[in-house]
Amino acid sequence: MPVGRSKAPYLLIAPMTGFLFLLVVIPFLIDVIYSLSSVTFQNLRAPSLQGFGNFLTVLQDVAFWGAMAFSLKFAVFASLAQILLGLFLAIFLAPLLAKRPWLMAVLMLPMMLAPALVGLMYRLVLQEFVGVIPYYFVLFTGDSPAFLDPDHAFTTLVTIEVLQWTPFALLILYSAYQAIPIDIREAAAIDGAGFFRRLRWIDLPFMAPTIAITFFFRFIDSFRVFDNIYVLTGSGSGGSTTTISIYIYEAFFRGSNIGVAVAASILLLVMSFGVVAGLMKLAERRA
Repeated sequence: MPVGRSKAPYLLIAPMTGFLFLLVVIPFLIDVIYSLSSVTFQNLRAPSLQGFGNFLTVLQDVAFWGAMAFSLKFAVFASLAQILLGLFLAIFLAPLLAKRPWLMAVLMLPMMLAPALVGLMYRLVLQEFVGVIPYYFVLFTGDSPAFLDPDHAFTTLVTIEVLQWTPFALLILYSAYQAIPIDIREAAAIDGAGFFRRLRWIDLPFMAPTIAITFFFRFIDSFRVFDNIYVLTGSGSGGSTTTISIYIYEAFFRGSNIGVAVAASILLLVMSFGVVAGLMKLAERRA
């Protein structure tokens, strides 16, 4: 009986372990082999090993570092804007949402749409000749900027990302705001603390862990963005809007450089793991 009990936990986790092995470990090992090989669609089943040449190619590629810089810049700006706007809406709309909770479902609608569909919608809306927004710009100002040209594309893409995903930040931050004990706010109000002092010394400290986690989630999602940017501008003029996901996609499908594409994805995985490990170490030291 004791022997049977000792094996029971392993038997219970065996199906999940096998599932993860099939869907994670085996594909990862195949990716490692491809990253070390000269492989195209013609020799996909019989790649020829060549060492770390693909990694050197990626590291020496200016386009890779340009895509990395664009993705990082896009993720930082988009995530910060979403957090700030979501925090403002969570606090400003808190009394209204407390009385009418169903309004939260309405505010969540933008994030229910597929990003590719959102990109297609805004591409039609911002089209220079038939778009609604350029039409009204011309109607009221006599001129309209080209929203998707290299000079305005970054601002346009960040704005679209913020419009779609701020509801996600709003939902999480509103939940954190509502979780703050009302007794603390009432005690501070009795002591004469105004709104901004309560915000500074009560609300923000209580919400700080949630704000950090939400920023982290949104940063990851914005950093790996592909679909809506690919629909709106693709890689852009001269690669001006090439994200790291678009770089990998074009290397894989357009350039047929499967080894280079997989090597870039593994480098991205290693860098992401390093960032996550560093943040965890920082959190442990602060704790």
